[in-house]
Amino acid sequence: MAWAVHGKAKAKAERNNKTLIGNIIDSHIQDMRHGQTNGIPQGSTLMDFISELVLGYADLELSDRLKAAGISEFRILRYRDDYRVFVQSPQIGEAILKSLTEVLIDLGLKLNASKTTGAQLVVSSAIKPDKRAWLRGRQGDANLQKHLLVIHAHGHDFPNAGSLTVALTHFHERLNATKRISNPLVMVSIATDIAYQSPKAFPVCSAIISKLLSLLPTKARVDAIQKIHAKLSLLPNTGHMEAWLQRISHSFVPNLGYKETVCRLVKGDSAALWNNDWITCASLKAAIDPAKIVNKAKLRSLKPIVRPKEIELFATERY
Repeated sequence: MAWAVHGKAKAKAERNNKTLIGNIIDSHIQDMRHGQTNGIPQGSTLMDFISELVLGYADLELSDRLKAAGISEFRILRYRDDYRVFVQSPQIGEAILKSLTEVLIDLGLKLNASKTTGAQLVVSSAIKPDKRAWLRGRQGDANLQKHLLVIHAHGHDFPNAGSLTVALTHFHERLNATKRISNPLVMVSIATDIAYQSPKAFPVCSAIISKLLSLLPTKARVDAIQKIHAKLSLLPNTGHMEAWLQRISHSFVPNLGYKETVCRLVKGDSAALWNNDWITCASLKAAIDPAKIVNKAKLRSLKPIVRPKEIELFATERY
């Protein structure tokens, strides 16, 4: 406790100072636990506060260690003594877990090995199994976010299924008919995760995401698109995903780093859509110039929100 309140150096130097507030708290906690120094009693608001002081100190120590190690691509959320670590690669996750373990050991604490797990499916793994089961039985829930979570669970069990696309289409219709929408950014994350697991559903997911993004401030919208692009870039053969992502973001983020040739042409980059090296006639080469396939007037008139008629072109199943 003294380390958290006064810092490690001072706490060690004055470990016998009975007037130091950290030592006083330690002494009282030991009295409550028959002289033991490990652990903090649970059940009271005061003990929760003391726990937060200790773990807040652990947060600072962990942050310093990760900064010193040059680790920056991560996000850590802690609620009381539960940690969730979000990373782009398992290697970074392992490095953070090692540092966290070392920090906690210094404080006489340790991670619960039985509860320390890794998961690729961020959305579904963040929801307890009992709650997921409960949500599945509430498909008519008035809450849009819960409705989308039900679809997410279905997509997890049946990726790329026609029924998933149909369910998303119905959700899109409901979303467009809803006047007051809460937590749009959360639903953007859920829809992105569905698309990540089921690329076949990306057209309708893009439409859903476009509607939700329109509810965000410009800065948050740009940040969300960049993160979606970074996540989807981890998948192979994502040309059609990039095309849809460009469709919903071109009006406010026109310069994302696309790999798909068509997307690069839309950006205005020079790109070879087909091999015309064998053509010797200059006029013929000019006639089939890839840049000419982009209708710039149409591009300028595009709205950021994808309408149902656009995705109907790609619908293969309907109820």
